[in-house]
Amino acid sequence: MYPEIMVIPMREELTRAGIKEARTAEEVDAAIAQPGTTMVVVNSICGCAAGKMRPGVRLALQNTALPDQSITVFAGQDREATERARSYFEGQPPTSPAIAILRDGKLVYLMQRFVIESNTAQAIAQELARAFNEYCAKTPA
Repeated sequence: MYPEIMVIPMREELTRAGIKEARTAEEVDAAIAQPGTTMVVVNSICGCAAGKMRPGVRLALQNTALPDQSITVFAGQDREATERARSYFEGQPPTSPAIAILRDGKLVYLMQRFVIESNTAQAIAQELARAFNEYCAKTPA
């Protein structure tokens, strides 16, 4: 684990964008238990999180369709919360960073590290916006 002072700016980059931090397993469970769609961002101290994932997520949040709620866990820092979040990713290998969308607690979308590493922040934002439009758009009543 890194000293907390080092990761504060990395945490704040997402919380300033309106993503709620989940630092315990109970907070993860409570968020995912909410009806609708939940984006779960597995944050990381790595360079691809800093230069690609976090900026891509922030850009994607400008999209019209958005998840009902968004939470973030920090891999390597908040281990219990990260492990619990990953337990919802239905047999997928653990990677960090990663971005998931769950609908009513079930995984419907997962962007893993290998995708994040091989794309720009803009490409990540475009792909997330596409996923938001597919999985999070509200249908007219």
